[in-house]
Amino acid sequence: MDLPEILDTYLPRHWKPEGLSGGWTAVLWLAAILSEGNHRKVAVETSGAGMKQTLSQVSGQGIRVLDVSDDRLAHVLKHLSQSTSWHPIEPALHEHRLSVYDLPTEVTRCEVTTVSAGHDVVDGGLVQFGPSKDDPSRPQSNIMTASLDPLGLPLATNVLSGEQADDGFSIPLLDRVIKGLDKSGRLVVGDCKRRALGIRTDRVGQRPYYPSPLPLTGATAQQIPQWISQGLAKAQTGELASIVKSTDTGQEVEVAQGYEIKRVGEAQDPRVPGSGPSAGW
Repeated sequence: MDLPEILDTYLPRHWKPEGLSGGWTAVLWLAAILSEGNHRKVAVETSGAGMKQTLSQVSGQGIRVLDVSDDRLAHVLKHLSQSTSWHPIEPALHEHRLSVYDLPTEVTRCEVTTVSAGHDVVDGGLVQFGPSKDDPSRPQSNIMTASLDPLGLPLATNVLSGEQADDGFSIPLLDRVIKGLDKSGRLVVGDCKRRALGIRTDRVGQRPYYPSPLPLTGATAQQIPQWISQGLAKAQTGELASIVKSTDTGQEVEVAQGYEIKRVGEAQDPRVPGSGPSAGW
């Protein structure tokens, strides 16, 4: 993946030009996390002290214990955690690994989850009290990820404070994905919160397809029973469209039947073409 070289392109280096670069320091830290199951800085230095020869042979780099000291790791982490450093690194990684593995990039899935924690809640911190399906008595953070579907390869991740609603999280995340993959006309899959008017109007200029379930609230909840009745009636008369999928053996199998309607959204912005009509069932 050329991870050390990509990181070195964007990470500043403040120590003297001796020993490992910041990119190789980060790679050794990742190796220590995977092998030791411990992300603490002190664990990296301890692990590196006993594996200098092995790590040098595997990496082709001359490695000293000083190269994975607390100061070096803290410097790398400081810059990796800043958006000004990470945002240009992200598309560079996408470009290289998608080129190497020739992965399909047509479908992107956006999902958000909450992570509860036992941290103290402080003003402006990531860990805050908010709507939680796990344990409302515990503070949490919000984590949104955009990934290639169905592979599940992460493309971009945002960690946000736990008191926020996640409706608008996907807009800056998708902007980073589109920039990183440099491809338009993609299919973006998400849950019903992705149907918020602000999200749909923001995506109009970039023309992605944006399927998501209808929320069971407001006028939609009242209309869904009627749509289901219409679908059942169309099934009796053979008017439903068949949706098929190819199996691993090349056999075409029907996976669903359905029909399509158009409806006017709850609000329309005349300045944004397509902000009103919305595809239904």
